[in-house]
Amino acid sequence: MIINDPEVHDEVVAVFTRYEQALVSNDVAVLDELFWQSEHTIRYGGGENLYGAAEILAFRSARPASGLERELSRTTITTYGNDFATASTLFSRASAPGKTGRQMQTWVRMGDGWRVVAAHVSILDTA
Repeated sequence: MIINDPEVHDEVVAVFTRYEQALVSNDVAVLDELFWQSEHTIRYGGGENLYGAAEILAFRSARPASGLERELSRTTITTYGNDFATASTLFSRASAPGKTGRQMQTWVRMGDGWRVVAAHVSILDTA
């Protein structure tokens, strides 16, 4: 198995970047597109446990659309072969001093492109 094949890695970096832009601009349509539309998709958030694409969509649709800007650090994307990848990053928000967010995503290449099949977001006190 090839780890971080440059072409595959570039694809995942591009889709991760697209996801991040959609997240901070609250582009719910793109966020939903990039999550696998399955009852098997899971997203654990800072205050919610979401099972299946329907619960994730309901959460995104009800989420506040402001204050989403953030700064990423220590982003690590690793590809495993041609069809599987993980993306991990830390984030901070000016509106939440003393807090560091952590985000992990599992990406799988599906027939219609790269999709998040599992995600976890959590916040740590850093102050």
